[in-house]
Amino acid sequence: MTRRTHVALAAAIAATLTLGLGACSSTGSGSSADEKSLTTAGDGIIGGTPVKGGTLHVLADQDFSDLDPTRNWVEPEMDFGIRTLYRTLTTFKAEPGAGGEQIVPDMATDLGEPSDGDKTWTFHLKDGLKYEDGSPIVAQDIKYNVERSFSPDLPGGPEYAKTYLDAPADYQGPLKGQDLPSTAIDTPDAKTIVFHLKRPVAEFGYTVTLPTFAPVPKAKEAGADYANHPFSSGPYKIQSYDRGKQLVLVRNTYWDQSTDPVRKAYPDKIVVDQTLSPTNVADRLIANQGDDQSAIAYADLDPSKVSSVITDPSVKARLVSENSNCDALLDMDTSKAPFNNQNLRLAVEYAIDKGAYQAAVGGPALADIATTLLPPEITGGTSVDHFKIPVGGDLDKAKQYLAAGGAPNGFSTTLTVASSEEQRAESLQASLKRVGINVTINAVDASVAYSVEGNKNTQTGLSVGGWCPDYPSASTFLPMMFDSRIITDTGNQGNVSRFNDPAVDAEMDRIAGLTDVTAANQAWQALDAKIMDEAPAVPLTWQKKPLLVGSNIAGAFAAPVWSAQIDYATVGLKSLK
Repeated sequence: MTRRTHVALAAAIAATLTLGLGACSSTGSGSSADEKSLTTAGDGIIGGTPVKGGTLHVLADQDFSDLDPTRNWVEPEMDFGIRTLYRTLTTFKAEPGAGGEQIVPDMATDLGEPSDGDKTWTFHLKDGLKYEDGSPIVAQDIKYNVERSFSPDLPGGPEYAKTYLDAPADYQGPLKGQDLPSTAIDTPDAKTIVFHLKRPVAEFGYTVTLPTFAPVPKAKEAGADYANHPFSSGPYKIQSYDRGKQLVLVRNTYWDQSTDPVRKAYPDKIVVDQTLSPTNVADRLIANQGDDQSAIAYADLDPSKVSSVITDPSVKARLVSENSNCDALLDMDTSKAPFNNQNLRLAVEYAIDKGAYQAAVGGPALADIATTLLPPEITGGTSVDHFKIPVGGDLDKAKQYLAAGGAPNGFSTTLTVASSEEQRAESLQASLKRVGINVTINAVDASVAYSVEGNKNTQTGLSVGGWCPDYPSASTFLPMMFDSRIITDTGNQGNVSRFNDPAVDAEMDRIAGLTDVTAANQAWQALDAKIMDEAPAVPLTWQKKPLLVGSNIAGAFAAPVWSAQIDYATVGLKSLK
């Protein structure tokens, strides 16, 4: 998920790549009546401007995997954390559509001052920034959080600091007693932070929108337990957090609206109920009774409830649904058999019935069939069909690849998925069985799925995951998915397929140094094709994000840069009841 730097360059990229993360029209496999009817109409904002006060209820089907800003790299947790609990150097406007793809200063006074050919970036902090206890936020706190992102004891967070900063190769962060030298980050005073990069990064002003660049005071360090109570620099602070059950946020009285034009902080309190199933969430919001009138869904609309929503105008009017610009992927662990064999990976690619998978996730109303890794919004608005495989798969070609890979009769493997996604896993299981690939489904709780899949000792041959751009740029897509240099033994959330091709790594570095936007775009698409041919993962669908809200909700819209999640910066209540 990610983005760029100078205002002029940002505009050029947006124009060249047609980066419509929050676009209302879908791309890909065509538009059915249901698909069109699940797209938010008008300006994309439900309920008008909220009032100040009241309690916003969030109905969820899982706990947060990690609210520690160092480790927060999962949607919709980034949206939730950045908009409520912590601030970053820059952030995205709280607007639907193209407006929401623009960055503005957050804790910083501007979008950063580049020098040395975009290899050095300087940011100055605003006056009046405070934590939940009234203590001042200083530049050294941002530096400390960036340092934490290098720690092997705090895995799973955004990899950009490790990738971009001119840091020692063996640096392992402050939990190992190491300070990052000033040649990587310099804080000459309490309000100035200077980043020194290995190579030019023209879009670094967008990079610092990520939670890695939020402040964490060293005195509050709690290691892995910091996720239980991140020390707030945002408009809310944690009142209570019973993991897997309920999170309650209340106002941070030291947050100053005058320093933060983006977050409106309308509700007095936010209560997140984490004990529900997607079906429970949908049923409660469709019924729209009591506190649920002042509730929003954290869980996507359950596919079985689509018809109930689109056939009732009063419910349909309370649906936020836009293209998320995210891939759903079938990742293969290429580091070990059988998927260290390219032919066997291609057999899986050709055997998958993507139409069946699309049906399992709710049909074209909820997803378009993916035909390449980069979503259409990053390939100029038009989908690319790389292999031209029929929607139902090509079983003869799959069998040819099985034979070429030394497994003419197929093989057995295990597929790990979150328990809420077992139905879609069964569609993949049935697809592969047609050519003799026998799949055992390992369904785990959603809150631990990333931990299981990201640990080389517990990772299975197959896993269902996905990727969303950190901002609308291919540089936040392919490198985060397939750069071998970001692979870790545990907490491996980026390159889940553990794909290792030095030629691909080198090409990523070459493209990153290109200053011609058109040339870079063409090069990323060519690299996408090369990776598709090596088949470390099968792109399954490009997803939509359907979320119901209660009738007393106002200011709800799909955030275009956070996979079309509801933007917590502006959502609130229509009236106080």
